[in-house]
Amino acid sequence: MSQQTPGNAGGPTNPQGTGRRTVLTAAGVTALGAALTGVGAPPAAAAARTSGRDRPATAQTPSRELRTLLAEIDRDRIEATVRTLASFGTRHTLSSQDDPKRGIGAARDWIFAELKRYAALSGGRMTVELQSYVQEPVPRIPVATRITNVVATLRGSAAPERVYVVSGHYDSRATDVMDAVSDAPGADDDASGVAAAMELARVMATRRPAATIVFAAVAGEEQGLFGATHMAQTFKAAGVDVQGMFTDDIVGSPTADDGSRDPHTIRLFAEGVPSSETPEQAATRRSVGGENDSPSRQLARFVRDVADNDATGMHVRVVYRRDRYLRGGDHIPYLERGYPAARFTEPAEDFAHQHQDVKVADGKQFGDLPQFCDFGYIARVAKVNGAALWTLAQAPGTPKGAKILTSALTNATELVWERGTEADLAGYEVVWRETTAPEWTHVIDAGDATRHTVDLSKDNVFFGVRAVNRAGLRSPVAFPAPQR
Repeated sequence: MSQQTPGNAGGPTNPQGTGRRTVLTAAGVTALGAALTGVGAPPAAAAARTSGRDRPATAQTPSRELRTLLAEIDRDRIEATVRTLASFGTRHTLSSQDDPKRGIGAARDWIFAELKRYAALSGGRMTVELQSYVQEPVPRIPVATRITNVVATLRGSAAPERVYVVSGHYDSRATDVMDAVSDAPGADDDASGVAAAMELARVMATRRPAATIVFAAVAGEEQGLFGATHMAQTFKAAGVDVQGMFTDDIVGSPTADDGSRDPHTIRLFAEGVPSSETPEQAATRRSVGGENDSPSRQLARFVRDVADNDATGMHVRVVYRRDRYLRGGDHIPYLERGYPAARFTEPAEDFAHQHQDVKVADGKQFGDLPQFCDFGYIARVAKVNGAALWTLAQAPGTPKGAKILTSALTNATELVWERGTEADLAGYEVVWRETTAPEWTHVIDAGDATRHTVDLSKDNVFFGVRAVNRAGLRSPVAFPAPQR
């Protein structure tokens, strides 16, 4: 039996949950308040305005701890990382692995040494490894080639079994994807993403997240997502509970090919229908909906909740696609293995500065050079990642076993879920929205329970469940499956 939501007086009561009149009245008040002032959502998730935009009802206010962490992200260190990686000439997957100054091996060794330096300040909580395997010949790998990821793991202090991952790929390419000799500085694609992940590793190394955070620089992306595939499969084979993964790929500049700038927006690509969906899951989805409610979409909404605010100075533009047209990134191997994952990419790309030989043609400079990066922008992107990762790691995990009970024909909705094991778990919230709404619009306190009834029809709206800890941090939403 769930706790009755306070304040049900004045409408039809439901001893197991929330009355329909209460919910609808609260909805009207919330909508009116948000329209007039940008506030007025339930106390658990008060809305606020950020740069003139209304935040979702599920938005979370940045804590003092988070603001302090984000303030330590250093634009100059990010610039130094991008310039150092570009200085290796090429980081093509097929370039030299043993030249100390040029090629992917030199970049690998430098990244490893830097992450080891950060880990030395962690009191043993962060470990760094070279995760390698030999890729046998495939179309873009003509000879057997060692692929090496550089992985730093910051072990959680309370829930180490729960894992969140952020990565960038440190390999680069010229116009010809098989050209391992020509200069391919790869500043935006993707030294920018590697720099963001490394800077987060540096800032978080001295802290104690509740859950485990993994910071990775992966290889082989341009040749076919090989490093990320190996890493994701390693997690899957070991049964690791990866509850969220972000790849930062091409996050170096807010300037489009026409010169227009959008310096305070980052795109976040999140798939709808899961890449790992089984035929049975597909049948359920077709029956009840949920195309817009995959775990990755819930992860993307969570990023909006915690990182689209004045602490980051950024707007997170969620794009309801797995990736751009004809493109792919290192989140895809995670999606294919059933892990929630999404891709950060700058708002409008300049294709003269990615996948291009370094040259001047008709007076125009081509090539992925550091001079075309905006290092302050990369620092803000790192803050978006940092806000998401740190809140994920400190909040409870996404609820498991969320179900909508469908055995009885009723206009009320009964939800059940499994109670989490976190020591600081305070309870749960039920969220809902119209089926046509892109984000959660209403929040209901469900108390410290594993069951709640809402006097609204499950046939008319979408529901979700999220966990809350004693510090007031919320998990991503779990979308319930039907259960007879």
